[in-house]
Amino acid sequence: MSINTVEYFIREVIHSLRRNNWMSVASIGTVAVSLFIFGMFLMLVMNMNKMVDAMESQVQIKVYLEDDFSRDDARDLEVDLKKMQGVEKVTFVPKEEAMEKFKERLGDQKTLLDALDETNPLPDSFEVMVLQPEMVKTAAENIEKFEGVDSAKYGQDVMEHLFDITRLIRIFGFALMMVLALATLFIISNTIRLTVFARRKEIAIMKYVGATDWFIRWPFVLEGIVMGFLGSLIASVVLRLTYSGITAKIYDTLAFFPLIPEEPFLNYVTMIVVIGGMIMGAIGSTVSIKRFLKV
Repeated sequence: MSINTVEYFIREVIHSLRRNNWMSVASIGTVAVSLFIFGMFLMLVMNMNKMVDAMESQVQIKVYLEDDFSRDDARDLEVDLKKMQGVEKVTFVPKEEAMEKFKERLGDQKTLLDALDETNPLPDSFEVMVLQPEMVKTAAENIEKFEGVDSAKYGQDVMEHLFDITRLIRIFGFALMMVLALATLFIISNTIRLTVFARRKEIAIMKYVGATDWFIRWPFVLEGIVMGFLGSLIASVVLRLTYSGITAKIYDTLAFFPLIPEEPFLNYVTMIVVIGGMIMGAIGSTVSIKRFLKV
């Protein structure tokens, strides 16, 4: 492809956008709205995954030791637990510390424990974190085989339900993004098709004088890319402002809510939206002009 041909294509794109200014503005606006909706759902799904990861990261195994298990033996057991495959962190919790935490949770009702006098019925224990939440069941079963371990609990029923829910969230999120991506492509394709339809006579004339399909197609493809780019820029600016406003309001009321921080998250979203808009514009133009080349 020569430089003169490229210059011609660029002039054609600029000329087309100027000549059909209102249609171009409407097309860019439609692309911007479509990509904004896509971007909002993209950020929603990514934040849902962030919350799922936060929930799964809280999964831990409580290892309760037998009453007659000495502290020296507990230290040796701690070393063995840390050597286990898939174990990320092991924390020893002496019974005294466990009782203090229990009293804190009871709050004003901690006086109920006065009947125990100096007796502490809680055992020494370990808190074990695993690298992958899916490994918690196997790890708990293996830990219970160690000498001195009374039980290893991780809330089996709750965890199984949690894993089912998180799996559904991820599947739903992926499916939703695919549907929205196809819907956005469909909207953009049909929007660009209106522009192509308005110039169908021009296409027929170019075909009549011997222009190749690709020579006719390239200006429209570039025009689709430009419209996708401009629409995605508008969508990205609005997405940034919207996300910043939403996160500010959420953090005002729920300071510890696990949202993804604005930077560099919004940069990634902007990149996805802009590149996605340009690709969708190119595909939409290619698909739209195909039928008009059959003259």
